[in-house]
Parts: sequence; structure tokens; C-alpha cells
Amino acid sequence: MNAIRVKKIASSLQIEISDIIANEIRDEDLKMVTVTHVKLANDLSHAKVYVTTIFDDKREKIVIDLNNAAGFIKGELGRRKFQIRSMPELEFVYDESIDYANNIENIIKDINKK
Repeated sequence: MNAIRVKKIASSLQIEISDIIANEIRDEDLKMVTVTHVKLANDLSHAKVYVTTIFDDKREKIVIDLNNAAGFIKGELGRRKFQIRSMPELEFVYDESIDYANNIENIIKDINKK
């Protein structure tokens, strides 16, 4: 499939999944989740959804809960108007890139102090 179309669909999925998590899911811990990126397979069969949260101590639980709610989220996505034949399987993973960037920033600050 066209790479530009895949990116547009991934961007739309990111917006819609964020909306579903914020407004449709009842778990209060999940309401504090931010969808940072969606990586969509070229054949649209699988979407890896990267998330982050302010609760550092609940990361694993939140990812597990989101993966358990993936069927519900996929169903809600199906009710919304998408120009694709079938919804991709959703896999939620914690986005480590923000922690990595913070770690590098702290290292640079330490170097500058010396």
C-alpha cells in the first residue's frame, strides 16, 4: 500500500484511539495515558500503539490493561468512519523514547555542570 496513505491512516488512528481512551474507557488510570505514535503495518493488519503515562509505577499495569481493552477499542474504531476494510489488530507498548530523551538531557546537564 502507498506509504503516504499508511501514514495518514496511522495518524487518524492515533487521534481516534486517544479520543476513545479519554472518553469511552471507564478505568481512571487509563484516562491519564497519552498515545504518542502509531506504527501501522503496510498491509494494515497490525498497529503498534505507543503510549506513555505520568504514573511511572503503573506502567506495566496500564499496558496490560490497554492490551486487554484492545478488543473494545478496536470495536469502537470500527464504529467510526474509516476508509479501510478491516481494523488492524492493536498492540499497546510503552514508549521508552521519552525516558531515553530525559536521560540524555540529564547527562548533558551533568556534563555542563562540570
